[in-house]
Amino acid sequence: MPKPIIAYLRVVEGLNYRVGRFAMYLLYAIMGILLWSSFTKILHVPAIWTLEMAQFTLVAYYMLGAPYSMQLGTNVRMDLIYARFSTRGQAAWDVVTIFFLMFYLGVMLWGAFDSTAYSFGVNERAPSAWRPPLWPIKLVITLSFALMLLQATAHLIRDIALMRGIALPAAPTAPEAR
Repeated sequence: MPKPIIAYLRVVEGLNYRVGRFAMYLLYAIMGILLWSSFTKILHVPAIWTLEMAQFTLVAYYMLGAPYSMQLGTNVRMDLIYARFSTRGQAAWDVVTIFFLMFYLGVMLWGAFDSTAYSFGVNERAPSAWRPPLWPIKLVITLSFALMLLQATAHLIRDIALMRGIALPAAPTAPEAR
């Protein structure tokens, strides 16, 4: 494979690995927010921001973890027929189906970008008592769709190389998966 393609794989997979590892720790932030919410309820002190902040953090956790999940191959797939294919057969099936995913991600990225630009332009706020601005979480969603599209492209490159019998450098893996 050409060096620019290898460099692309290293950059995209390295970035998604780091972002995914960061996103894993957002679970602790969610737990802290919900714990704070519990304490304020016990003390009868209103904390109107906790529910929405937990929701925003959960969205960031889920969306930023998606490319990392795809990279590690821990995403859910139907194995009824796929598992019976050879390694090259699985790669060939992935090459066909990845274009559907890339089309979907492209449409979602386009919509997310438009929604983020609108939200930023009009300073859109949540319809709640706290009224936080919505553009930061929409920006996270937009970035996560972009990262997922980049990871899908890297996945496509790896599948094409596998079908052609070309060995590529391994993608970064989680320490517990090594």
